[in-house]
Amino acid sequence: MLPCNRRQWFQNAAGLAAGLTLDEATSVRADKAKDADAFEYCLNTSTLQGQKLDLIELIEVTAKAGYQAIEPWSRELDQYVKDGGDLKDAAARAKDRGLRVLDVIAFFEWAVDDEGRRKKGMEEAKRVMERARQLGAKHIAAPPAGATDQADLNLFKVAERYRTLLELGEKMDVVPQVEFWGFSRPLSRLSEAALVAVESGHEKACILADVYHMYKGGSSFDGLRVVNANALHMIHFNDYPADPPRNAINDAARVYPGDGVAPLKQVVRILRDIGFKGVLSLELFNRDYWKQDAKEVAKTGLEKMKKVVRESLE
Repeated sequence: MLPCNRRQWFQNAAGLAAGLTLDEATSVRADKAKDADAFEYCLNTSTLQGQKLDLIELIEVTAKAGYQAIEPWSRELDQYVKDGGDLKDAAARAKDRGLRVLDVIAFFEWAVDDEGRRKKGMEEAKRVMERARQLGAKHIAAPPAGATDQADLNLFKVAERYRTLLELGEKMDVVPQVEFWGFSRPLSRLSEAALVAVESGHEKACILADVYHMYKGGSSFDGLRVVNANALHMIHFNDYPADPPRNAINDAARVYPGDGVAPLKQVVRILRDIGFKGVLSLELFNRDYWKQDAKEVAKTGLEKMKKVVRESLE
């Protein structure tokens, strides 16, 4: 028998004392690691908005922190192009770093009643889709920009407008995701976004959900159980504190997952139960985080997301 060092002997003894062989102990550790990797992880660049990084810097920080995907904002793409950058070069950089460009966040007025504004909004949507396509993104966000204060907005008409947006997306090879905002009067809940998606009658209709906006708008998290997982490509993942209360809270109050009171374990378990195979994207607007080192914020956010997922699935 070959001699073993003291550390190895104690490790073997501890494993046996707990009723586990070393192989079983290794398997348990592997299963826990697998739980943390049950989803793909993305960084929404709003999380680092205060650091004023350009698109290439954001790609580098995101990749080095260990994310698999990035979700930039259209204004960052615009600034990069304005500064002489080529989005195809940025796409190649992201691919070389092992990143998928998952989605582009933009605010165009696709849902409003005013026909003139809506026409301009669709022109802007086409421009954003083209830039998203150059960057390699397959999705863009479609929130109710410009219509947030209109309480009497007819959601069945919005569904027709969403179908038109989806049809444009088919031509551009980009899928717009209907997004609800908790502070929006006509489109603040998961159920309202689901109505728009269902009534659009389009096979690619999908919803962009957000933990914070579900709370802000009063949606039940259990409502996720009735959403087809194929209609959820990603979830904006974040947390919020108990104070300020729901009616007074705003985006700046968002905190790292696990640092607030959101029922994130419930959310993760529901996503597992419905067969969600999409991406968790960290989207924060915390001014304190914006003052900190970008690399540290990105790394901390990923670690905390994975910790929540791991603990949820134990």
